[in-house]
Amino acid sequence: MGKNKLLVVEDDAGLQKQLRWSLDAYDVVTADDRESALAQLRRHQPAVVTMDLGLPPDPDGASEGLALLAQILAAAPDTKVIILSGNQERANALKAIGMGAYDFHQKPMDADTLSLVIARAFYLHAMQQENRRMLQIQSDSPLAGIISRDPVMLKLCRSVEKVAPSSATVMLLGDSGSGKELIARGLHNLSTRHEKRFVAINCAAIPEHLLESELFGYEKGAFTGAQRQTPGKLELAHGGTFFFDEIGDMALALQAKLLRFLQERVIERVGGRSEISIDVRVVCATHRNLKTLSAEGGFREDLYYRLSEIVLTIPPLRDRAGDCALLAHHFRNKFCAGESRSLLAFSVEALAAIEAYAWPGNVREMENCIRRAVIMAEGPQITPADLGLPDGQEESVNLRQVRETAEYRVMVKALARADGNIVKAAELLGVSRPTLYDLMNHHGLK
Repeated sequence: MGKNKLLVVEDDAGLQKQLRWSLDAYDVVTADDRESALAQLRRHQPAVVTMDLGLPPDPDGASEGLALLAQILAAAPDTKVIILSGNQERANALKAIGMGAYDFHQKPMDADTLSLVIARAFYLHAMQQENRRMLQIQSDSPLAGIISRDPVMLKLCRSVEKVAPSSATVMLLGDSGSGKELIARGLHNLSTRHEKRFVAINCAAIPEHLLESELFGYEKGAFTGAQRQTPGKLELAHGGTFFFDEIGDMALALQAKLLRFLQERVIERVGGRSEISIDVRVVCATHRNLKTLSAEGGFREDLYYRLSEIVLTIPPLRDRAGDCALLAHHFRNKFCAGESRSLLAFSVEALAAIEAYAWPGNVREMENCIRRAVIMAEGPQITPADLGLPDGQEESVNLRQVRETAEYRVMVKALARADGNIVKAAELLGVSRPTLYDLMNHHGLK
């Protein structure tokens, strides 16, 4: 395997030679001004750049260096730029950090310390690239969009994998925004029907008098405005999967017709006389308690039992250990890439606020919140103000202060807050890396 490319931007020939010699662990390419640096960046696409701010034609100032930094981050936002600065340049070095530089190192340089900083920069870049690769793999997977380390959620995913190949009708229970449609699509994608259509309808979003014709279709002249024969969505889903979202909001009169369809697997279009056979796998979802609704007369009991051959319950985000920070990192990565921004970091206060908030809108609310924060953030960090959340009290994640019964939950939260970085998670927990690996093995965490 070849050495990692490292671009050194330095106009002092002697210092340039010294850096090349001390950093022989890398494939060092050099540049001595802004134009040559950009040329080397385009040619070699280095993951890490070290640069002096004082470059010609302004060797005693920082204008050229800061301009180069802005161009590097615009052209390659993930590049880790390390500023090499003297004492008199400290203010400009901090300004560079505010613009998005990874770190700065004081002159005169200590070779060992600089090597460590560079090694960490390469490691972080590699982790981010791996994260992007995993996101791409996941986006192509049958359960795309389901991101969790919570044991209850992972058990649910295993249940989906078991249930999907069957023809059983599945009822999904969960709060609004918790991911019911994602699970429904996962059931379809993992089934033998995955090459056919997945059709969804929200029973709460369509008026009762329109929902029947949407589901079953209608014949020409069936009602005013019915100018041609129109197949319903159940017909369009023939051979595939049909998803009834918010089934608890369906009117009683239409529930009777749906029950007949589930029993006979035939439909009649509105205004029609002939029966049409339909082969679909039915998945439904609701945030309401259908048993209670049935007892109150708001939902047919016989339909409830027909729909709930298999019931899967999706936990709310607030009950999923460690998932708040995990999803926050995921959405941050997604939207930074989508908005062409360099990767933002969460401030400690922002992560504490994310973990302290109850997220009544669940994952959907989280996604919208992080997208807004990525757009609104002015500096290199996302703050509670960017999120629009109240400041949270940071919860301790030091294992020595947590009882054995809470060890698993706190460890998962630390891994999520550190975005899967074992070194950072170990620092948060106050243990060594080998100890954390032992604890992860003990609890079955990978």
